[in-house]
Amino acid sequence: MVDALLEPFQLKNLHLKNRIITTSHEPAYNEDGFPKDRYIAYHLERAKGGIAMTMTAGSAVVSKDSPPSFDNIHVYKDEVVPWIKKLTTAIHDQDCKIMIQLTHLGRRTSWSKGDWLPSVSSGKHREPAHKAFPKIVESWDIKRIIKEYGDAAQRMKEGGMDGVELEAQGHLIGQFMSPLTNELESEYGGNFENRLRFTIDVLSEIRKKVGKEFIVGIRCVFDEVEEGGITKSEGLETAKILSNSGLVDYLNINRGRIHTDPILTKHIPIQGMRSAPHLEFAAEIKKEVNLPIFHASKISDVATARYAISNGLVDMIGMTRGHLADPHIVKKIKEKREDDIRPCVGATFCLDRIYQGEEALCIHNAVTGRELKFPNIITKSKTKKRIAIVGAGPGGLESARIASERGHEVIVFEAAPDPGGQVRLCAKSDRRKDMMGIIDWRMEQCTKRNVKFNFNVLAEKKDIIEDKPDTIIIATGGIPNLELFETKTELENIYTSWDIISGDIKLSENILIYDEVGDHTAMQSAEIAISEGAKVEFMTPDRLISSEIMGMNLTPYIKNLQNKNITYSIAKRLLAVSLEGNKLNALFGSDYDEKFKFNKVYDQIFVNYGVKPLDELYFDLVTDSKNQGEIDYAKFINGTQQNIIRNNNNHFYLFRIGDAVSSRNIHAAIYDALRLLINI
Repeated sequence: MVDALLEPFQLKNLHLKNRIITTSHEPAYNEDGFPKDRYIAYHLERAKGGIAMTMTAGSAVVSKDSPPSFDNIHVYKDEVVPWIKKLTTAIHDQDCKIMIQLTHLGRRTSWSKGDWLPSVSSGKHREPAHKAFPKIVESWDIKRIIKEYGDAAQRMKEGGMDGVELEAQGHLIGQFMSPLTNELESEYGGNFENRLRFTIDVLSEIRKKVGKEFIVGIRCVFDEVEEGGITKSEGLETAKILSNSGLVDYLNINRGRIHTDPILTKHIPIQGMRSAPHLEFAAEIKKEVNLPIFHASKISDVATARYAISNGLVDMIGMTRGHLADPHIVKKIKEKREDDIRPCVGATFCLDRIYQGEEALCIHNAVTGRELKFPNIITKSKTKKRIAIVGAGPGGLESARIASERGHEVIVFEAAPDPGGQVRLCAKSDRRKDMMGIIDWRMEQCTKRNVKFNFNVLAEKKDIIEDKPDTIIIATGGIPNLELFETKTELENIYTSWDIISGDIKLSENILIYDEVGDHTAMQSAEIAISEGAKVEFMTPDRLISSEIMGMNLTPYIKNLQNKNITYSIAKRLLAVSLEGNKLNALFGSDYDEKFKFNKVYDQIFVNYGVKPLDELYFDLVTDSKNQGEIDYAKFINGTQQNIIRNNNNHFYLFRIGDAVSSRNIHAAIYDALRLLINI
């Protein structure tokens, strides 16, 4: 019986070899507004992995007054065409189709980017996520932008694209469609027909430029799920009009709005939220129209994707974040190796980085976005070595996985009874339990390759070197740091955020959580403390709370702490703590006013100030190693084999990674492991 996901699909004149695609997204890898070599390598890897179609750009901008908020491709420039040709040729060579998403961002951007032109929209109100007040679009703007859509589509056809998709949700087309954002009194505003007119005019202009055979789709919201917005019934009517217009070849179904971080997470759910929340809604639309239906929204696992296709809920399923984690999903399905698929754990490290103006990276696939330097498929080493790894957190396990795939003999020492390190700690919160997928997948991969694990072993120098390893990797992580810069010594009588998360400490009534890092740890501890009935003051010396947790991931914390017994204090620095009876007297200052000082009393104080590297074992081994622990950074950056020799009489090379070096994050530890082990 043929797997439903592997069945082909005919999209008008376009033959799609299976039912899995990546929907349009902007990884922010372009250069100068063009999809150059890094961008091409990213999409090419997914094409090699077997998907039917890769959809690029989320979204490519058609006009100069739509400056790129997410490092979007500039399709309003003629110079983009040669790069599009290079991209499409590379993808087509892999028997994969390719489309591109076009947009005018409207108010979903800032005037202070690009050419500093005012943003435009069908209304005067700013989008909270981007904060720029738009100019209300004039009639000449409308005519110009309609033409620019057509010109951009024509360029994409010249570049070899199989089709274009319009982004309508929250972008300019969607702003015209929604009564919440359309304040026009012209033929483009007011009633339903007028609000849809801009969409129809844009599609008509595109058809005029590209002809009837070229694929044109639209990613559109058919229910804004907000009072005063596009209703479900109005959305269904829109779908029918588009279906009967002859202007579009498929509908990509969306639901909800995207103008704030909390609203965006309902549309693109993150970790701890329901999977595939809009799939049944997409199926409802499919029943009412005569067009193929595409859909993507937290469909990260093969089982859900297979359910959607086999039950006829949609025609093509997008697994976009899933393919950031593992670009070879389809290949592994074909080879009946679904258990080898690296899972998307929903951390949304990728999207949060994009919305912060950074490049997209996967929290636990360090090759994503770095395909020009590093392979997803690991090759065997010509010589077999003995590799000893101390620590079974994400960095240590990634080291073990890569080394074993290279064909080496690998032994791992771990002091705890179970693998995971800090990941196991953060996964104690039910909402973040999927983070254990980072650990579980690596343990399964290591077990398949006969990696030897020694748990409950506090490894010492003699334990490691008696096995005569060729290379030792220290991935011991760190322990919570209680030594603030101001104190120079460890604060006494206080605890760390780890103590709350682990459940090792019984919480008192009135506590302070002092956060000088801005990462998940402090917020997660606050969430737990509040749930256990504590009164919390959450303090940071920064000008805003949790600066390292980006918008989408901060949303559930703020939501869960809303209207709870917590106060937030910014721009206040903890300077000292003294014992006052059975209470703690804290002295505070501020970086913004050196004369500002005050005291406050708490039952307990918890500090989040990163970790101190557990590096004692590393330094015990340094003098006995060939390289004395030294790393050639030029080779490290490029993932080439280390060959520094400081003492040729010694037997092994020694390296340390992740938090054993300095307090960083999961991705950094995994990336360290990749660069050291990929060519060892």
